Amino acid sequence: MEESRDSRVKRFLTSNGMVILGFIFILCLIALLAVGLVQNKAQSENFKYGIVFDAGSSHTTMYIYKWSAEKVNDTGLVYEIEACKVKGRGIASYRNLQEIPVYMSQCMGRAKDVIPRFKHQETPVYLGATAGMRLLRFDNKELVEKILSSVSSLFKSYPFNFQGARIISDAEEGSYGWITINYLLGRLKEKHSPKSLFWRKNESQSTYGALDLGGASTQITFVPVNETHTSSEMLKHFRLYGRNYTVFTHSYLCFGKDQALLWKMARNATQLQSDLLLEPCFHPGYTTTMATRKLYGSYCSRKFNNLDQGDTIRIQGTGNFLECQRSILELFNASFCNTYDCVFDSVHVPPIWGKFGAFSAYYYTMSFLNLTSEDVSSEEMVTRKMEEFCSTPWAVVNTTFADVNKKYLSEYCFSGTYVLTLLQKLGFTEYWNQIEFLNKINGYAEAGWSLGYMLNLTNMIPAELPPPKPFSRPTYITLMVFFSLLLAVVFILGSVIFQKSSHFWK
Repeated sequence: MEESRDSRVKRFLTSNGMVILGFIFILCLIALLAVGLVQNKAQSENFKYGIVFDAGSSHTTMYIYKWSAEKVNDTGLVYEIEACKVKGRGIASYRNLQEIPVYMSQCMGRAKDVIPRFKHQETPVYLGATAGMRLLRFDNKELVEKILSSVSSLFKSYPFNFQGARIISDAEEGSYGWITINYLLGRLKEKHSPKSLFWRKNESQSTYGALDLGGASTQITFVPVNETHTSSEMLKHFRLYGRNYTVFTHSYLCFGKDQALLWKMARNATQLQSDLLLEPCFHPGYTTTMATRKLYGSYCSRKFNNLDQGDTIRIQGTGNFLECQRSILELFNASFCNTYDCVFDSVHVPPIWGKFGAFSAYYYTMSFLNLTSEDVSSEEMVTRKMEEFCSTPWAVVNTTFADVNKKYLSEYCFSGTYVLTLLQKLGFTEYWNQIEFLNKINGYAEAGWSLGYMLNLTNMIPAELPPPKPFSRPTYITLMVFFSLLLAVVFILGSVIFQKSSHFWK
């Protein structure tokens, strides 16, 4: 009887002991999993945003950029997430300042939609005006200040962190373009994986040079082999992703595509005996009329103003490539320049070397003419193409490219000839196959100065440390070891009780 009662007590204690141990086991397992999951929980990435307006001579484009707040070696990994081309002309051409809010508002509204609302107040907004405003500053400094003030007032009315609207220098425009293309081509850093970045050992030997052609100016920027004989005013220094770079950069004001055409025609018009200008850079059969105030209204062309001419000039194309190039070459004669910026022969450019990326009007012109492929390997091939294209009658060209804006279409003979001549004057006669014409690099972002501007600015925007872990590393390790050992002890003890209960009680 006594033995039966002891047996029932032992079975009761054994079964209840197993329940208690099982409960402890489950609690330890939950605790172990909870500590591991909480400590290693994937944290949402903290992104920053920035807005840059590229206010060029012929149009304005808004770019929205995004980068991780943690940064890498003090520089953000910046991505373009939106580009909005503002409808209308370049801001330098606006005289009615009340039009500017209408001009900019559509893209600013787009920025409000793209950027998360809780990020609006901390998102910086910059506007950089380029050569169009530089030229206007020569003529009407007061108007320039009013335009920039009007733009500033508009931007301040939006819930963003407005940082200023200003005219960027020609050196900034060239060097930021250099940063952009080398960043997008992976020459400043190589993206091996989303969380891992590797840099080349010697960036200066692998970076691309940058060739930028706008409407009012053109820039050349590259890392020189030897800086000894280069003016310090033409050298810019950057620190990006923990590395230092020194680049040569120079901008030629009035040598942008649009201003060069006005300059050339104004110069030729001074030799007229009538109001008819025979223009070899336009197709045969092309005719148009231009107001003399427009022809001589530019800072670059007004020195040729012929006061005896009437209100308009008739222009008739003759379509002769050689004569067109000859008239363009006369622009590069130093005697025709009245500012330091437009002098070619007086500027010391270090020896050209390595690969160059040509963008903006370089790309748009050569892309239209189908001269951007790798098959176009020599200057002679480009020359033959331009001779054939310029001599094509306007009626044929107009019919073949009926969907192209007539103003742009009529100027492609000049633009192609001008690009070829400009590259010759810059020293690329023997290096044509080292030029790559770039627009959207790898289909990702447009080549231009604005991305480089944003990249450089991220050096001045403080990085943010990732949020701290719930447990310190020693505490985390201690908890994991403690609960693991406790699980092991409970498991062993439960196994012994279950399999050898009689031996256990003895």
